[in-house]
Amino acid sequence: MSRIVTALLAALIWLPPSGASAHEVPNDVTIQLFLKPDGQRMRLLVRVPLAALQDIDYPRRGAGLLDLARADAALRDATTMWIADNVAIDEGETRVGYPRVVFARASIPSDRSFSSYEAALGHVMGPRLPVDTEFIWNQGMLDALLEYPIQSDRSQFALRPAFGRLGVRVVTVLRFLPPGGAVRAFEIAGDPGLVRLDPRWHQAALRFVEAGFFHILDGTDHLLFLLCLVIPFRRFRSLVVIVTSFTVAHSITLIASAYGLGPDALWFPPLIETLIAMSIVYMALENVVLVAGGAAAPPAQARAPGPQMLDGARVRRRWLITFAFGLVHGFGFSFALRQTLQFAGSHLLTSLLSFNIGVELGQMLVLALLVPLLQVLFRFAVAERPGTIILSALVAHTGWHWMLERGDRLRQFRLQWPVMDAAFLASATRWLMLALLGAAVLWIVFGVLRSQHDVSASRRTRSRSG
Repeated sequence: MSRIVTALLAALIWLPPSGASAHEVPNDVTIQLFLKPDGQRMRLLVRVPLAALQDIDYPRRGAGLLDLARADAALRDATTMWIADNVAIDEGETRVGYPRVVFARASIPSDRSFSSYEAALGHVMGPRLPVDTEFIWNQGMLDALLEYPIQSDRSQFALRPAFGRLGVRVVTVLRFLPPGGAVRAFEIAGDPGLVRLDPRWHQAALRFVEAGFFHILDGTDHLLFLLCLVIPFRRFRSLVVIVTSFTVAHSITLIASAYGLGPDALWFPPLIETLIAMSIVYMALENVVLVAGGAAAPPAQARAPGPQMLDGARVRRRWLITFAFGLVHGFGFSFALRQTLQFAGSHLLTSLLSFNIGVELGQMLVLALLVPLLQVLFRFAVAERPGTIILSALVAHTGWHWMLERGDRLRQFRLQWPVMDAAFLASATRWLMLALLGAAVLWIVFGVLRSQHDVSASRRTRSRSG
């Protein structure tokens, strides 16, 4: 009996796969969608590779050829199972009804009808391919037209695509055509959840506050930069000025870059990433020098290292340097935000400001965690001066390796100096004005805090003398 079982298992192992190999999940899948509200119906035009639509018994003829004469039912089943079941539309806060599959047909890979909505609609509603076409099923496309019932084409719509199972990497290219408005294009990876096609300002603001908050928490290089700021400056008054300078600076370059004022050359992103790594190395090494210089301080100051030793001049110098590096980090934020800006709708500035608010909230959370952790570390685990040097050296070591790796990538590009024409001078003037405006705001903030500090100090002096 055991021999029979063994023989059956061996046969199952060595049997050639019948349909599994034909339905392997493809690596890269690109789906094209047109979404157009029209009266009381929402039209959805979709093009998807047939190879991504699994578990469908397509009629065949010959070696891997789709039998177009008998394929209509299978194509409709594929449209229902993989498209209608995986695309939900919200009208306002209400889910619209299940769609009706109007047309479903096969197209050859070289067909270019989905370059525009009108061409795609005419193609889907037009004549089918001749039944004698030699159509290799897993190299062709499925084109379909679905209609959803809606109340009004002027409503606020949102889309929930769930095509992530169709491939290892799925990209959905969506074009939304509102009545009387410009076409809005989206490029969505995987299953993005709810995509608001025409968000209100508060919806866009909430989305980008969340994006900024989690971006700063996911950005290791930005977190290390913040750590370098916190290690020697653990007083709230000093940190407010320094972190505010960083926020104002990265807001300037982020907003300017979103409005197209930044360079669009291929070498610019790797240059910024290299400069970000350099900023981490510089700040870490400055911490080491700052603390090591404190060793030569008078005995009264040496007994109170760290924040007690950092006078107003050092704070002022640190926020100026932080402001300069913040301009660089703002470009890094803009690179991460490029794909997300497509969800801003018509509220670009609101979304950018909201993203900065999210970044600031994330920074405040990081500071709220780092300051007490460092206080505990320097009080119970290691003395403050050697602890500051050790932590800063570790950060500098990490930043140094990043700087070398990113510098290698940067050297692969050929840098070209900008042409000194009127357009360049105008752009440089705008950047200079923005930088001066930001520096002026910070100078005012620092002056207010310094005057408050002087008033508090004079009151303490009077109370002691009295």
